Amino acid sequence: MVHGISSLPLDGSTPASGDGLWQSCVDQLAQELPEQQFNTWIKPLRATVSSDLSKVVVLVGNRFKLDWVRAQYASRIAGLLQQFFGQPIQLELAITPKEEQVRTQVVSYTHEVESLPEAFVGIEENTPTGPRNRLNTALTFDSLVEGTANRMARAAAMHVATMPGQLYNPLFIYGGVGLGKTHLVHAVGNKLLQERPDAKVLYIHAEQFVSDVVKAYQRKTFDEFKARYHSLDLLLIDDVQFFANKERTQEEFFNAFEALLAKKSHIVMTSDTYPKGLTDIHERLVSRFDAGLTVAIESPELEMRVAILISKARHENADMPEEVAFFVAKNVRSNVRELEGALRKILAYSRFNQKDITIQLARDALRDLLSIQNRQISVENIQKTVADYYKIKVADMYSKKRPASIARPRQIAMYLAKELTQKSLPEIGELFGGRDHTTVLHAVRKIGAERQQLTDLNQQLHVLEQTLKG
Repeated sequence: MVHGISSLPLDGSTPASGDGLWQSCVDQLAQELPEQQFNTWIKPLRATVSSDLSKVVVLVGNRFKLDWVRAQYASRIAGLLQQFFGQPIQLELAITPKEEQVRTQVVSYTHEVESLPEAFVGIEENTPTGPRNRLNTALTFDSLVEGTANRMARAAAMHVATMPGQLYNPLFIYGGVGLGKTHLVHAVGNKLLQERPDAKVLYIHAEQFVSDVVKAYQRKTFDEFKARYHSLDLLLIDDVQFFANKERTQEEFFNAFEALLAKKSHIVMTSDTYPKGLTDIHERLVSRFDAGLTVAIESPELEMRVAILISKARHENADMPEEVAFFVAKNVRSNVRELEGALRKILAYSRFNQKDITIQLARDALRDLLSIQNRQISVENIQKTVADYYKIKVADMYSKKRPASIARPRQIAMYLAKELTQKSLPEIGELFGGRDHTTVLHAVRKIGAERQQLTDLNQQLHVLEQTLKG
């Protein structure tokens, strides 16, 4: 039987069935990969699992997709299967029989991942279902929970949606995985179409743009390519860091970029880092990215995480008590996607066991996640990372020295310790040389306020947070 991937494992235990094994693997990939990558490459997969769980055959739509999944994801899939089952599992990739005769390629879990040449990236013969603008109509400003972490980005995005082609062009939104960048760009497109139904809007992931460039070269259809991209009123493009090392793609995007700005069309982009942090992308393109407004989406603060959990639970017709939402929010800190994953586990665990949602039930449902969280980031690791970044000694973190070159990094480390660990202010103060908790509180408030005002500081903190989260 072919097992779908829509449902999720009910708890953190080792899966005891083919369904549980494959679904556990997919659930983990959903947490690790950007939403667009997951939806494009992993979500359509189907799997058959042998009765003794020793062999998994993953079915892929066509040869191009098979090659891409094999090169980019097979090693990770095999590794996860082994992790969940407790011993190596034979993984095979096969083309879905109705597409063409089954061709099977055996992949060992130790397979060395190699990148495919650009000619194979994301080539698809079938257009995706849904409107040509590719917008998800469920992702709107109304369904986006607002908080300090995304307030500036949301305000800029709303301005673009209501007054496109004027200020903030291009709008460049950056942040880590799962923080809501994709939701925000879809919201821009949906808002503009609500007010101007005739507007030419396109949402696209950078990988699809690469694919379109490849197909235009192969088929010699660049006139059609340019007619499509250069005539837009609004271009929304996700994860532009995927343009790295793709010379032809960067050239065509530069041309499209210039054509759209010349006709006062608007461009909104997202990335996992700020423009000058992008690598292997031409300087002239980076300078264009940085020419409008660059805003960050940060990891959501505690109150925002609580609001997200309660809102999404309500959307699933479930009632999550506020004290449970606070418990989960305190323990799941990294991003919105991980919060959603935790919520799905809790709801599934509650329904399967026919129990009300309580703190103890949440603790049981998330026991594996909580054990990982508790091992992750320590104050000592924060001190070392910040000291290395600002080129001071770790000992300076708990010394009495007060020159700005030392005091500033020390305050930043205190701020990160409060944001990324569950330590109390007195506990943090003790780890910084026995300082009073009021000193820590002052540092946390000072750096938090300056982060909202100083772009350079915000970018530095973003880099440090991504480094610490791995």
